[in-house]
Amino acid sequence: MTHTRNYLAFDLGASGGRAIIGRFDGERLALEEVHRFPNGPVHLPSARGDSLHWDTPRLFVEIQEGLRKAVACCHRDLVSLGLDTWGVDYGLLDRNDRLIGLPYHYRDGRNDTMLDEAFRRVPREEIFAATGIQFMQLNTLYQLLAQQIEDPEVLERTRTLLMTPDLLNFWLTGQKVSERTIASTTQFLDPYRPAWATGLLERLGIPTHFLPPIVEAGTVLGGLLPAVAEETGAGAVQVVAPGSHDTASAVAAVPAESADYAYLSSGTWSLMGVEIPQPIINETALAFNVTNEGGVCNTIRLLKNIAGLWIIQECRRTWTTVETLHATSLQATSPNATPPQLSWDDIVRHAAASRPFIAQIDVDAHDFLAPGNMPSRVREFCRRTGQAVPEGVGEIARVVYESLALKYRRVLEMMETLVGRRIGVLHIVGGGAQNKLLNQFTADAIGRPVIAGPFEATAVGNLLLQLLATGAISSLAEGRVVIRRSFATEVFTPRDTVAWDEAYGRFLALEARV
Repeated sequence: MTHTRNYLAFDLGASGGRAIIGRFDGERLALEEVHRFPNGPVHLPSARGDSLHWDTPRLFVEIQEGLRKAVACCHRDLVSLGLDTWGVDYGLLDRNDRLIGLPYHYRDGRNDTMLDEAFRRVPREEIFAATGIQFMQLNTLYQLLAQQIEDPEVLERTRTLLMTPDLLNFWLTGQKVSERTIASTTQFLDPYRPAWATGLLERLGIPTHFLPPIVEAGTVLGGLLPAVAEETGAGAVQVVAPGSHDTASAVAAVPAESADYAYLSSGTWSLMGVEIPQPIINETALAFNVTNEGGVCNTIRLLKNIAGLWIIQECRRTWTTVETLHATSLQATSPNATPPQLSWDDIVRHAAASRPFIAQIDVDAHDFLAPGNMPSRVREFCRRTGQAVPEGVGEIARVVYESLALKYRRVLEMMETLVGRRIGVLHIVGGGAQNKLLNQFTADAIGRPVIAGPFEATAVGNLLLQLLATGAISSLAEGRVVIRRSFATEVFTPRDTVAWDEAYGRFLALEARV
C-alpha cells in the first residue's frame, strides 16, 4: 500500500489567503483547507492625501498560524510547503534586512501618470522588446519609477527588493532570491533568460543594485529558520518555490490532454492566454498589449490581464453596506433587493433573471481600476457611452458578466492571431470557474466548449510543483494526469451564438470608441 505524503500550499490573493494541505497517495491528490484569513488594502495618510499598502507582516503571522495548524493536522508528517501570491507588488529591505515601510498596493494612485513618464524616457516599443510584458500602470516597473521620482532616498538605502512571495519566503528561510514566474510580472525581466533587464532600468533612471538572484519554479529553498520552526513546530519541513505567481500555479493545474487549448484563470483578475515554449514579441503582440510571463517547467504564459471579477466584488461590497442601500433607495420589497447578507449566488440569480444585452462596458477601462462605488461607475460608463443605463443588482451584474464574456472572446481571437491557429477549447480554472452563469456566457460568446475546473487550481498547481521538486512525480505532463484523476470538471457547450455574435459586433464598436 502506497504511503500518503502531505504537502502544504499557501495561496494568497488580493482579498484573502488559505493554507491547504495536499495529500498525495501516488495516484491522486486530495485537498484539505486548514486555515483561511482576509487580505486587503490598508489606507494610510500621505503627502498625496491617501496611499494604499499591504500589511505584509500580518500576512506572515497568518502563514505561521496556517503552518502551525497544518503541522498539528498532519501529526508533524509534512514534506514541504510552497507559497504563491498575486504579482507586481514587492517589499524593500535595508542593509539590516528590515522592511522599509509597508509595501505599496498596486492600485495606489502614485502610478497614475507613470506610463507616460516611462515612455518619455524610453519608447514604448523598446520597453516591450526588452521585456515582452503587457503595459499596465500597476506593473512593478512603474511603481519603482514613481518611487524614484517621489522619494529616491528610499531606493538609495534599499539593499534588496523582493517580490511579495519572495519576501515571505525570505522570512521563512533566510534566502533572498526571486522565483522566475513572479519576477516576470515586474516588466523588467529578460523574456529569453532568467536575468534582470538592468539596461532598461538604468535608462529609466531606476537603480539596479538591489535586485536578487533568480531561481526557477520548483527550486527547493531549504529548511525553515530555527525561530520559525520552533514557533510553528514544523521541524524539518522544506520550503519550495512553486510557480510563485498565482497565475503560474493556476496554469500548471490546467487539466489539458493536448496542446489545443487556451486557459482562463478566473478570479479577481482574469488571466487568459496560451502556454507556449518561446515568447512572442512582435508588432502584433505589442498592438494587442499582451504579456509573455514566465511559466513553470521552462514555458511561457502568453496572456492578457483582464479586470475579471474585481468589478463584481466591488459592486457587492457597495451593495452590502446599509448606507448605500439607504442612499440608493433599494428596498427589501424590490425585485432587485440587496439585503446586507447578499451572497454571490444571489447576485448570479438576479443577473440570470435580468434582460440580456442591456448595455456593455469595457471592463479594463480606467473607470473601474480603483476601489469605490462600482455600481455607480458601471451606470455612469453606460450613460457616458450613450447606452441604456442598467438599474439594480440584476441588470448591473448581467452587464458586467456579459461584458466579461465578450472580452474573453476578444482576447481569444488575439491569441489565435498570435499563434496562427484556431483554438478548440477553453479551460477555466480558479474560483471564478464556479460561476456557472459566466461559464455559459463565455461558451456562448466564444462559440466553443468551455471546461470548468479545478476550482482550487492555484493551490493544486502549487502542490504539483512541490511534488515535482521532491521527486513524487517526474514531469508537468504526469502532474496533469494526476489532476485529471483527482478533480471533476464540467463542460459548457455554446447555445445562442447568433445573439452573442450580434452583441460582439456592438462590443467591438464600443471598444474602438473607448
